This record gives sequence, structure tokens and C-alpha cells, in this order.
Amino acid sequence: MSLKQISEVKVSGGRLLRVEHLSVVCNGSMTFAIFLPPQAKQGTETKMVPVLYWLSGLTCNDENFSQKAGAFSMATKLGMAIVMPDTSPRDAAIEGEDEAYDLGSGAGFYVNATQTPWSDAYNMYSYVTEELPSIIQTHYAVSDQAAISGHSMGGHGALICALKNPGKYASVSAFAPITSPSQCPWGRKGLTAYLGSDEATWADWDANHLVQKNYDAGIIPQAILIDQGASDPFYTDQLMPELFNATCERLQHPVDYREREGYDHSYYYISSFIDEHLQYHAANLGIMA
Repeated sequence: MSLKQISEVKVSGGRLLRVEHLSVVCNGSMTFAIFLPPQAKQGTETKMVPVLYWLSGLTCNDENFSQKAGAFSMATKLGMAIVMPDTSPRDAAIEGEDEAYDLGSGAGFYVNATQTPWSDAYNMYSYVTEELPSIIQTHYAVSDQAAISGHSMGGHGALICALKNPGKYASVSAFAPITSPSQCPWGRKGLTAYLGSDEATWADWDANHLVQKNYDAGIIPQAILIDQGASDPFYTDQLMPELFNATCERLQHPVDYREREGYDHSYYYISSFIDEHLQYHAANLGIMA
């Protein structure tokens, strides 16, 4: 598979690349960014480094995190690559894909769509968990040691990717995740469009349900780190952390829930605590500085 490098900048001693490629599962062009710490190349020597996959939220693309989170100094200190995919396909020739901020472009919800016209392109789950990691490991000095995190819709994506693939990720964390998309307006709109009106089909894409499903299957639970701003305007209607926390408490699924007084939903909040999350993932990846 050929990759087209759009740009490269030096930051925090490492390299930040933006890359375009043809995606098979999304049936068109996709863009991702990757930060490679200096440890990935020492002189003429190439060293494989572990990687964090970061999934962004509604309206975002591959650049929001790289420009606003302030994560790369810590990533350099830890020797960790960070991969930042786009949040949806773009220009998929689907009527209405650019009409709403919470459906279509910038709002892929990290599911595999089953409904027309979305199913030809909106397969972000397979892209994030299968196609993109294969590309990253083939073309960059990145190992198969991976962690996953995200924000809002991307926090939902990180949770479901980890819960649907036990053992795939060394660790999982989320900032202000949509924890129960089956029960919030953002999620219900997206799941209806992408998966259809039969709500029974939504359960496999809802972290709250997946915790129960894994418990019923006897799967050993993986600890989850969740960060939530107490002044987040979407706290009650869209994110519903109490609902998810109650399910995890009932089923004894370990969650490190950190509620931050006075913080909102923005990247000001993310940038205040991103280093803690990177250190958390580094500890689970065995690369603490």
C-alpha cells in the first residue's frame, strides 16, 4: 500500500507526520497523523517503539490532538509513538454527510456501519483496530505493543475497541467519553443512521453493554482510566459517567475514575492531564522513564 506524506515537522525532538492513503475498509482516501519520538531512530539505528492510538471526538480530524493537547514532550520522554486517525471518511459522496456536526463527516462513531448509504465507507472500527495498525507497523518503527485512548466520541471509540478486543491493548483510557451511546442523543442519532433502528444491534457498540457482555462471557476485566471534567456541559445528557460507573461497580470491573473540579470538555482540560494518561499507558507498556 502506498502512502502519501502530506507534511513533516519537528516537535519535542521527534517527528510529526501527516499521511494520506487509500483505505480498503473505508473505500477511499483516509488521513492520519503519527508522532515518532527520537528513540525511534538513533543515528542510523532504528528502534521499534510502542504506540498509543488516540481517537478524537465529534467535528475533529487528525490535527486537533496534535495542535492542542501538548502531549509530545512527555511522549518523547517516554519513547512512545502516538497515532491520530481522522474521525471519519471524507468526501464519500454520501448525500447529507456534511450537513450535521454529529453525523457523517467528523462523526464516524468508530463503528462498522451496516446501513446504506453509510456501509460502503463508514467502517471506522475496522480501520482503527485492523487496517491502520497494519499500516503503522509496516511503514514505521512502531511495535505491536499498543495502548488506546480518546476524547468524547473518541473516548467511546477507545472503550469499545478495548472491550471488544480483550488483550489487544496494554491499556485503555478516555477523557469525557460517551459511555452509553444507546441512551444519549448523540449516540442514538449516530447508531440509528449507521446500524439501523433495531436497538438490539447497538449493544455491541456500547461500552456499558460490552462490560456486561464480557462479564457474562467470563472475560477477565481490563482496568479502565476515565477522566471527566465536573463542569463539562455534556456531563449529564450525553456522557452519563454515573451510569457506566454503576455498571462497572456492580460487575466489579476496575475503573480509575478521576473527576476534575471546574474543568470542561475542551482541549484546555485534556492538555492539563494528558501527561498523566501517557504515564499510565507507559507503565502498562513497560516503558516508564
